[in-house]
Amino acid sequence: MVVQEFTVDLDKPLVFQVGHLGETYQEWVHQPIVSKEGPRFFESDFWESLTRTVWWAIPVIWLPVVCWSISMSVRMGHTPPQIALMVVCGIFIWTLLEYSLHRFLFHINTKSYWGNTMHYLLHGCHHKHPMDGLRLVFPPAATAILCFPFWNLVKLFSTPTMTPALFGGGLLGYVMYDVTHYYLHHGQPTRKLPKHLKKYHLNHHFRIQNMGFGITSAMWDRVFGTFPQDAKAGEKSR
Repeated sequence: MVVQEFTVDLDKPLVFQVGHLGETYQEWVHQPIVSKEGPRFFESDFWESLTRTVWWAIPVIWLPVVCWSISMSVRMGHTPPQIALMVVCGIFIWTLLEYSLHRFLFHINTKSYWGNTMHYLLHGCHHKHPMDGLRLVFPPAATAILCFPFWNLVKLFSTPTMTPALFGGGLLGYVMYDVTHYYLHHGQPTRKLPKHLKKYHLNHHFRIQNMGFGITSAMWDRVFGTFPQDAKAGEKSR
């Protein structure tokens, strides 16, 4: 008996279709469709609205939270140099979290119905439609939920007076990451560093999806051995 392979209908809401792809999902989701107009996810207008976020909402919503968090540590008596150091440490913590989430969670291999469905919502949709401008940044509602475990993580290795500034630094790192990510897809950089980052990230999308997990830098890719070989060759040729 021949089992007919499931085909996704791109003209219908996608989220509850992709799970049926089973073991072929990973191959399908890494065949990008380059279009600035993304697909519809849900039949429900309410749920659909939660999946779409304009890039400027990220700094507008979260920078005030960053300032408020840092101000808490200021009010607790820390000096400006101490605050600056804690914020920088928070940003550093975020860079490792950014890399780890992208490598170990966003690129997890799935084949079950709900595994494929959740992966598509979390990151697969970005690889399938990498130029969808309204699904490039993380929805604020989801970020708000993730702030709670991040706060508790910071609390594990810091004092009560340091936690707010470290958290604020980490959240600032996240804001920098999300707006940078949007720019790498839709901006036209002219300077050397952003041009290199854009090339590096698009290489991850269109050539080697299992390498180059850094977005704001390639630092952790170098540390953990996921720096693409062709990028190394390109550096040596310059």
